[in-house]
Amino acid sequence: MDLGIKGKRALVCASSKGLGRGCAEALAEAGVNLILNARGADALDATADHLRSTYGVDVTTVAADVALKDGRAALLEAAGNVDILVNNAGGPPPGVWSDWERDDFIKALDANMLAPISLMKALMPGMINQGWGRVVNITSGSVKAPIPQLGLSNSARAGLTGYVAGTSRQVAPHGVIINNMLPGIHDTDRAVGLDTGVAKAQSIDIAQARANREATIPARRYGTAQEFGAMCAFLCSQHAGFIVGQNIVLDGGAINATI
Repeated sequence: MDLGIKGKRALVCASSKGLGRGCAEALAEAGVNLILNARGADALDATADHLRSTYGVDVTTVAADVALKDGRAALLEAAGNVDILVNNAGGPPPGVWSDWERDDFIKALDANMLAPISLMKALMPGMINQGWGRVVNITSGSVKAPIPQLGLSNSARAGLTGYVAGTSRQVAPHGVIINNMLPGIHDTDRAVGLDTGVAKAQSIDIAQARANREATIPARRYGTAQEFGAMCAFLCSQHAGFIVGQNIVLDGGAINATI
């Protein structure tokens, strides 16, 4: 399928690896020029080199922490006007309710709610002026079904979801489409970290921890960054203009819900 976005420009956050990289690669395959962001310069540059050589698109890299004001400023200066924004950030650390203090919540909100909102506010006016734009926020399946040990993520990402619910309806008349993608467990470094924690807690090896988790997923496997990226690229395409303010779960059926 021709997504109709060849030659457009996309800013993809946290895109040196994992789900962000999957989204960047799918957009590059569709002919989209990219501004890639992550905190680590080495992995970011390696990803950029791969995308340039494989797909022949223009790729600009900005190593910065978008949770910080200066990091966002550097990223926005390099990006200029873009047609597509993919917001993404790693989740805050797990724990239990009694572990978290105000500062922990502030850090989670800065990274997983306020930073994406700031980028949307900065970039959507340009999209509105040109009458076309796409925003995809990578949140979490925990927005739909909270994960007890991820209370910081549950809270911050739910706040972003509420913001998008209202804002998406306000900008849709101008051709700017915002949607959220809610990943379940995918085969990324984050999954390795979670499985490693379970393995240590239960005194089992990591392969068994993964197998135990896969058994709870109806698809009986972890998702891949490639299939996640393909959905992101579709939501950024010319074909997604009637999909407004939705929360699309990609979890292999792990969340047991009718709607």
